[in-house]
Amino acid sequence: MYDIAIVGAGPAGASAALFAAKAGKRTLVLDSDKSMTKRAWMENHYGIMEISGPDMIETGKKQASKFGAEIVEGKVVNIVKTDAGFQIEAEQGTFEAQQVILATGVLVDLAETIGLKTKPGTEPRIKTVFDVDAEGRTNIDGIWAAGTAAGVSVHTIVTAGDGAKVAINILSQLNGERYVDHDLLKS
Repeated sequence: MYDIAIVGAGPAGASAALFAAKAGKRTLVLDSDKSMTKRAWMENHYGIMEISGPDMIETGKKQASKFGAEIVEGKVVNIVKTDAGFQIEAEQGTFEAQQVILATGVLVDLAETIGLKTKPGTEPRIKTVFDVDAEGRTNIDGIWAAGTAAGVSVHTIVTAGDGAKVAINILSQLNGERYVDHDLLKS
């Protein structure tokens, strides 16, 4: 049983995975390798002079893996609520997690399958997004959404920040107090 399973390894998903794994939570990332970031070139991302989308995605996966996140390639086809959390059905098998973050970018086809509410997107060419509250919660307790799929800007720096925000909110809920992760320079 994973503490947190994240569907999608683009900027929002990998950022959420980095925070979750670094916090010591057993973290799973299921990635279909369909991120629109794979077609991007970025020169507007704070802290990075320039980077290709594929390089950003690989770096994000490596950062999350460094702290113990397990990355599995494959498409999630269904998520079912159980007594202990959720059963996540993917092409590669079935996984269990207490909490789920959907960071699926423009792909919101799981909504209809699992009963999530959606709403019209506000970004250009983004027709539908998951309906979430300010914390990232969906209408199903324990399923969260982050990034473009949750209605934030498609810019990678914004979606990465949203993934971190949602992970911090889940970590705070799981730990019973506000989670903070600040590394300090070693002297």
